[in-house]
Amino acid sequence: MRLATFNILHGRSTVDGEVDLDRFAAAVRGLDADVLALQEVDRDQPRSHGADLTVVAADAMGAPHHRFVATLHGEPGLWTAATGDREPSAARYGIALLSRHPVREWRVLTLPTLRRRAPVRWPGERWPTLVRDEPRAALAAVVDGPAFTLTVVATHLTFIPGWNVRQLRHLVGQVQPLPRPLVLMGDLNLEPDRPQRATGMRPLATVPTYPVGVPERQLDHVLADGPLHVSRPAVSVDTGLSDHRALVLDVALPA
Repeated sequence: MRLATFNILHGRSTVDGEVDLDRFAAAVRGLDADVLALQEVDRDQPRSHGADLTVVAADAMGAPHHRFVATLHGEPGLWTAATGDREPSAARYGIALLSRHPVREWRVLTLPTLRRRAPVRWPGERWPTLVRDEPRAALAAVVDGPAFTLTVVATHLTFIPGWNVRQLRHLVGQVQPLPRPLVLMGDLNLEPDRPQRATGMRPLATVPTYPVGVPERQLDHVLADGPLHVSRPAVSVDTGLSDHRALVLDVALPA
């Protein structure tokens, strides 16, 4: 089963600053993933031509089974929190999980949100800036693949140091009842070895994914719990859009 996780930056290219839906569809199609986790996904946003990017991606990869979870609704600068369970009819933004194979069960999981401003020092800045985080969520799917059943959990954690580790540990507790093998993947905003220490899960990919041009850091991860091995090593793919590379790998059960 081929897995991929991709922070799509709402489909925008950092080269020309444009969102081209055909280019986005081609990028998703080129990953050839059986199960795909997407972060920073728009629905009905003017900046992405009012498109439902989850549906665009699903059509491109041939994934009849897909879910979108809104973590925010409204246009940028006017965000209001959304639950993901009862999504608003206004413009939305969040995460998505798509599968070519049947999904036996879907589950939306909420993550703790820091309710106060926190200091964050951005790259190249001397002094930290006080920022407020946005709501975060995870989406789990129990996928019935042709050879085995796999639980896939997709998420996008905060960029606030320390709080992302707390969210990850909270998420590990939430997924305990789900079937194994289990894979947790997404933009965790954590450097390598931190996710493994926080979860006790095995990393299946050690490849830099950010920034897209000459990646120096791995912020996107795939972690496993249970009998599962990598049958094709992970690669980070420059799709021609976003500020992240997509992370792609093939997994299988042990012989």
